[in-house]
Amino acid sequence: MAVRAGADEAVPYVEVSCVDAAGRRRRRPLLDCATVRFEDVVPVRPFRWSRGSRHFPGWYWSATTGQHVGFESWLERDRLVLMDFDPAVAQIASQPFWLHWHDGSRERRHAPDFFVRRADGSAVVVDVRADDWIAPRDAEAFEVTRRACAEAGWGFERVGVPEAVLLANVRWLSRYRHPRCRQGPVAARLMEVFSQPGPLVPGADAAGDRLATLPVLFHLLWRQELSAEGMAAELLGPRTVVRLAGGDAG
Repeated sequence: MAVRAGADEAVPYVEVSCVDAAGRRRRRPLLDCATVRFEDVVPVRPFRWSRGSRHFPGWYWSATTGQHVGFESWLERDRLVLMDFDPAVAQIASQPFWLHWHDGSRERRHAPDFFVRRADGSAVVVDVRADDWIAPRDAEAFEVTRRACAEAGWGFERVGVPEAVLLANVRWLSRYRHPRCRQGPVAARLMEVFSQPGPLVPGADAAGDRLATLPVLFHLLWRQELSAEGMAAELLGPRTVVRLAGGDAG
């Protein structure tokens, strides 16, 4: 049972429980888990839908991990798509562990929504909750999680509703995230065409048959080998300016 650490109630004693790849449930002090690869663990609770539920759980196939990652709501799914699009993200695990602590009157626990391993090796724990859906009890759990993450050397983010235009564009590109959308010769022609910035559809036409080039073009945009100007400001369209990644895109 988790207990408070002495008289310091600002930083409660925290334990972590998770389910390893063999299905064994383990519980250990937080600092013993600082180097655990939580991106490889099994979710600590299932993703199930029941009649009358206000949530819409499911599974999302991640191009980053090559595996399905669970989510418990559409907001979590949206954030998952954005993480999958982020080139700085190397691994994503959902519901990676329970945090256990004592709030002064009883034992509490909280399962963060995601554990993210970045390409530089650092770790970030992510909780997803809209700003106007945070009850005092939730705020307390997020604060304990933030402090626990700082103690373990992880980052912590509580994220809410994403920017609508950026999300719409990334969700569109996510339809073309699978590696099968990459056709080598077509991709090479598109990269050559857009070595000089130009509008999306005319560039696709210049690279070949539009029906063949557009899926590959959207895949390259998803992979961020090409970049689209103003992704956060306006929806992708025929005249969206596309260029090689690393250019001066808006």
